[in-house]
Amino acid sequence: MTSGWQSAEGAVVCIGETMAALAPAPSSSLECADDLRVSVAGAESNVAMYLADLGVPVSWLSAVGDDPLGRRVLAEVGASGVDVSGVRCDPERPTGLLVKEPTGSRTRVHYYRGNSAASAMGPDVLDDDRLRSASILHLTGVTPALSPSCRNLVTTALTVPPAERPYAISFDVNHRPALWPPGTATTVLRDLADQADITFVGLDEARELWGADLQPADVRALLPHPRLLVVKDGGHSAIAFSDEGVRTVPALDTDVVEPVGAGDAFAAGVLTGLLRGGGMERALRLGHITAASALKVTADHGPLPDSDRIERLLELPASEWAAGAGSCFRG
Repeated sequence: MTSGWQSAEGAVVCIGETMAALAPAPSSSLECADDLRVSVAGAESNVAMYLADLGVPVSWLSAVGDDPLGRRVLAEVGASGVDVSGVRCDPERPTGLLVKEPTGSRTRVHYYRGNSAASAMGPDVLDDDRLRSASILHLTGVTPALSPSCRNLVTTALTVPPAERPYAISFDVNHRPALWPPGTATTVLRDLADQADITFVGLDEARELWGADLQPADVRALLPHPRLLVVKDGGHSAIAFSDEGVRTVPALDTDVVEPVGAGDAFAAGVLTGLLRGGGMERALRLGHITAASALKVTADHGPLPDSDRIERLLELPASEWAAGAGSCFRG
């Protein structure tokens, strides 16, 4: 990344697994629901879809099964404007599946992704020609939990010296406890997160991984090497640590239908803001605006406000941001 976080021309590339997802209505229990809604769910493709919504050229690299769910995944991600032509269809392994179980303010997720097509990914994914002209490579902590070959993929990507790649590397810790053997995520995710150029982590997951009493500044002390570290403090604020200093931007006051996908949307908004070079304040605001759209739907991907409304919110004086931004999804 060049000075001011503006990147060289080039698409963003996101790598990771996307599954078919089944979910009951938000007010229904999984045990009693007569109907389940089918959607697609994947942290990296969520980021890719929101980047496309925001007008950023983006590719998603992965693998799906040569099956109906895999074709649905490709169709839905592709329909959002993401380049999916680099996704491999595996004739021998299935597309992964997850089932959401709403439980009050949180959603429990049941995974059926053992031996999935994406779990067979390895470092060879990094040979894709799209990376030779990319501006950002986005990865998450979900991928290294899927299999040894997937962990090798992420480790290899993060150890490419900056001088040998045209892109910055973005890494969202995205801790999924159900995917990790007990006691393994703590060290692995800290090591990976500290090697990226841009790292996103929730304060809640940092506390779960590295210490219950951590404050944002403590997280920075644990992860000193990223040029930009963004600590997401739930619905309160986001705190950015960079060579520009420390910047805190309050979150929006938003009604939450389901929280899944909001962190991915936030990352896409921040990355878009960085690519546009408008400064850290605008990048964090765009992250909050994009995250709010995910919070208002049961799927991982929700509609954004129109571009004029987004621009008005980005231009608000700081004193008016938290109060004025609450109207961003009202007509």
